[in-house]
Amino acid sequence: MRSLFNTLLGYFLTPHGLVLMGALDSSLIFFLPLGIDFAIIVVAARDPDLFWLYALLATLGSVTGAMVTFWIGRKVGEHGLKRFVSPRRFERIKERVSSSAAVSVAALGVIPPPFPFTAFVLASGALGARAFTFAATLAGVRLLRFMVEAWLAATFGNRILQWMESTIFEVIVGVLIVLAIGGTIASAVAVYRGTRSGGGRDEAGG
Repeated sequence: MRSLFNTLLGYFLTPHGLVLMGALDSSLIFFLPLGIDFAIIVVAARDPDLFWLYALLATLGSVTGAMVTFWIGRKVGEHGLKRFVSPRRFERIKERVSSSAAVSVAALGVIPPPFPFTAFVLASGALGARAFTFAATLAGVRLLRFMVEAWLAATFGNRILQWMESTIFEVIVGVLIVLAIGGTIASAVAVYRGTRSGGGRDEAGG
C-alpha cells in the first residue's frame, strides 16, 4: 500500500504538489472531492512547524486554478456556458451570479464539496463578475479554510500520523484514487461533449 500511495498521491504531499493540487481542484476536468484538504492535513501533520506555509501554497494553487476557470467562463460567455451546465442548474446559478455578486460567489469557496463551486466560478466569468474582487475574496476565504485545516493537523499531528498506518487509511486512499480516476474521466467526457455540441450548433448557425 505504501508503494502505491507514494506513486499515485505522494507527489501531491509536497510543497509544489500542493500548489498543483490546489489548481487542479479548481479546474473543470480534475475531480477529487476534498483532495486538496486531504493533502494539506497530511503534509501539515508531517511537518507542523510549516503548517502556515502549506496553507498559503494551497491557496495560491486554488486561486490560480479558479481564475483559469473564471477566464474560460469569460471567454465562452453566457451562451457557451450552457454547453457545460445543465439548463436547470444554469438558471439557478444565473440567479445568484451577477457583476455585483463577485464577493458572495467567491465567498462560497469556503464551503467544501459536494457544493458545485467550479460551476459557480465558470458562471461568474461568463456572467461578468469583477475578476479582481472575485480573486481577492476567494483568496481570503480559501486561506481561512486551509489555515484552519493545517493548524488542526499540526496540533493533532501525532494522532493523524498513527491513523495513516491503519487499514482504514489504506481503504480511504484506495477510494480517493478510484474517485479521482473515475471522476476525472467523467468530467473530461462532459467537457468534450459540451465543446463538440457547441461547435455543431455554431457551424449550423453560420
